[in-house]
This record gives sequence, C-alpha cells and structure tokens, in this order.
Amino acid sequence: MELTSAQNTFLKSVRRAAATGRTTEDGLVVAEGPHLLEEALHSFWSVEKILTTANGFERYRELLRASKAEIVRVSGRAFAAVASTETAQEVLVLLRPRVWSPTEVWQGRALLVALDAIQDPGNAGTIIRSAEAFGATGVIFLQGSVRIANGKFLRASAGSIFRLPFVEGINSKNFIREATQNRIQTYALTATGQMLISEVDLSRSCCLITGNEGAGISKDLLAQAQSVSIPTLRVESLNAAVACSLALFEAYKQRTV
Repeated sequence: MELTSAQNTFLKSVRRAAATGRTTEDGLVVAEGPHLLEEALHSFWSVEKILTTANGFERYRELLRASKAEIVRVSGRAFAAVASTETAQEVLVLLRPRVWSPTEVWQGRALLVALDAIQDPGNAGTIIRSAEAFGATGVIFLQGSVRIANGKFLRASAGSIFRLPFVEGINSKNFIREATQNRIQTYALTATGQMLISEVDLSRSCCLITGNEGAGISKDLLAQAQSVSIPTLRVESLNAAVACSLALFEAYKQRTV
C-alpha cells in the first residue's frame, strides 16, 4: 500500500520531526538520503523504517533490502511534503539512537569533546566528524547545543554520530561532576588560553570544551578548566569547528606516537 496524503497521521509526525529537528513521538530520528542510510547500517543505531517512493525503491533496491527494515511506500507528492530538503533523494530513514551508558561515555582512557551551547548544526556536525576521525571516545552535548536529531547536523556529521558514544542535554554542573569523578582533565579552547594546545598532555584522559559561536565558553566551565589556545597569525580567533578539529588532531598526534 502506498501513502498518498501528506495529511496522513504518520507522515505528519515524520514531517514535524524533520522540520523541527526533534525526534518523533516514538523517539525516532529522521535522517534524509541514501548516504545516511548506508552509514546507519554500519553503526550502533538501528534502522526502524524507511520511507521511499516507487522511483526511490527501484533506484536503491539493494540498499533498501540490505537494511531489512520496514519499507513504507509514499507517493512522490506526499514525500516532497514530508522531506525537509530537496536533496533527500527519495529516501527518508527513521532511526533509533543507541542509548550509551555512563561507563561507555566517561570511563577508560577518554578523549571527549564537549559542545558548550554550539548551536550551528554545520559546526557541530563538523566537530563530530573530526572527533571520529581523530580518535575521540565520546561527545558531550551540553545544554543549549544543537540536538542530534537536527537534519542539518546529521548531514554535516556524515554518519559519525551513529558510531560515537554521546550524552545529550547535560548541564554544566553535572558535566563538571562527572569529569571530576572520572579524573578527566578539562581543557577550554579559547583565543587567549593560558597555554598552547601543544603544551598540554592530551595523552591522558581529557575533554576538549568548545564554546558557543558568539558567547564562547560559559564562565562556570572556564573556572573549572585549563584554558588553551591554538597559535594563529593575523587572525584573533578561529571558527569553533576549525579550532576543535585542530585540537583533536593534536590529541591524535600525542596519542599515536
């Protein structure tokens, strides 16, 4: 059976989630496009349902079959009304995120990244991509940061969030408590850090804190963390995603010597 009306209750729920960057009422994340479906199939998240058109089913037949998920056929017009972008390529995926335990996130030889009210989904997604590329063990989304269900964030992370342990919506007080209890040194990335990133020991358990694009890192976190900076020429500060990526690369170098 093919769903043809954009007013269908199920499709309205998917459209609302995609438009607002939140999960559906069932806690599912809407991801758009075959690339994110392929990434999800090789991740810790589960593929629950796939919405596609007749053309999309034919075009991605093998990929859809490999998912072993429920396939929901949708008319072209109804699909266009549900998708939040024009580049969904006639595939919408409903994913159930993995719930990571505190032990998986905080313990071990941690290399964590904390996003302090990072609101730009492109910046956040780039940070997550770099985090996976350079060996981060987990990500902390502090309160005020973009939600993992945000479509632009999912596309920018290019599937990396499907594989990295994360905690979402934690407040600064709880973050500081967890870092202290697990003996994780926190480093705040600032333009005027007390030390250069290359001068601190990133080989031990640590967390790199990246602040809001405009306001920077909150005062309560700065008071508890060692401030570090990345040396630059003729530029006072770097984009949050660029700065965090460079810091992660420094950590990668120190940990792979």
